Amino acid sequence: MSVESLITHARKAQTFSKSPYSNYAVGAALLTSEGEVIYGCNIESKAYPTTLCAERVAIFSAISQGHDDFSELAIITKDGAAPCGACRQIISEYCGNIPVHFANEAGESQTMMMDDLLPLAFRDPQ
Repeated sequence: MSVESLITHARKAQTFSKSPYSNYAVGAALLTSEGEVIYGCNIESKAYPTTLCAERVAIFSAISQGHDDFSELAIITKDGAAPCGACRQIISEYCGNIPVHFANEAGESQTMMMDDLLPLAFRDPQ
């Protein structure tokens, strides 16, 4: 799948965002190794710490559907922000060193490998 196509999926996921407090809608599209695209969007709560980011929603949804091998992730925000620290850890832990594409609503994007986004990820010492 092309990067542009995966970003288009992320844009669709962004439309499902529930972000009434920040008004910062985020969409994510996670591509499985089987070629299936799993959507995620940010979901906010009045109790702010319980808010979930789009990246984690996509990954946890994919895992709950039986997927465990992922090839790339696209994220879209209004300004093209990279994933937060918590999401970087989860992406690293469950997806490995995949390409992560982050795009803004104007259509500009950049790609980084996950190990470059989180070079010192926490690893289980066992």
